[in-house]
Amino acid sequence: MTTTRLSGYARLPRAYHASHIVHSMVDAHGRAHWLLAEEPPDRHRTDPYDALVVTVEDGRPQETRLSAVGPPYAVFDALPDGGFVVAAPRSEPGEDQVQVFDVLGRCSWTFRLGDGIEDLLVDFSGDIWAGYFDEGIYGDDALSAPGLRRWSSTGDPLWAHAPGPGHDDISDCYALNVGAEAVWACPYTDFPLLEIRGDRVVSARKNPVHGAGALAVHGDRVVFLGPYGDDRSVLVDCRLTGNAVEPVARGRLVRPDGTRLERRRTVCRGPRLYVQAEPFTEWTVLDLAAG
Repeated sequence: MTTTRLSGYARLPRAYHASHIVHSMVDAHGRAHWLLAEEPPDRHRTDPYDALVVTVEDGRPQETRLSAVGPPYAVFDALPDGGFVVAAPRSEPGEDQVQVFDVLGRCSWTFRLGDGIEDLLVDFSGDIWAGYFDEGIYGDDALSAPGLRRWSSTGDPLWAHAPGPGHDDISDCYALNVGAEAVWACPYTDFPLLEIRGDRVVSARKNPVHGAGALAVHGDRVVFLGPYGDDRSVLVDCRLTGNAVEPVARGRLVRPDGTRLERRRTVCRGPRLYVQAEPFTEWTVLDLAAG
């Protein structure tokens, strides 16, 4: 099986390695962020805590201190104005799970996006895309029931997925890619490749690659990482036609040094597939636009 090596992208400076990583993200502009806390995450924690965001751009770190962060386990992303959105993946009705922090680290908005957030990505305009997993979708929560939604940075609902030609209700949003011009999703159960532009699904391509947790798209090329099977580092290279995804080659994605990928996180942004392996202090990238 052929191998494709990831390229080094961004590292958390060693001075911060003693802190505990709550979450990490690469934003729409390509900046890497780490949400850090003094204590390890604890689901029994109820008191707010202060956190530190370390942003790395072109190798240079910058700090933003966030006051009174709520969720001990959180997903987060950066906003275009220099602020951040922090959210708890699980929530109950009536419970504000999302905090929006301004550029000075002060909480300026709180609201709810629904239970079962699988992925949370902010696009270039500052809107929030949330993909949900099955427990949220089927948990009698109207906010997460559509499976994929777009929200404003103040919590206003802007768009929700609805079934259409070639795509049924979403049972689990397995893979979500928020690019500059389009959003791509690959949901359970039939795993069609949804292409979303503006406020509608413009294409639902039939896709034989099932179970992938990440994808990148460039022109008529799409790659899927980790389809169903024993090896979650498998990379499937495909060609896009008008109504289908056609596999072309199958290989394995490996670290920059050629060693095997084990437990990892991914962020999908257009042609870029960002990968972060344990101990989650470094981001690597596969960039389809780089050739």
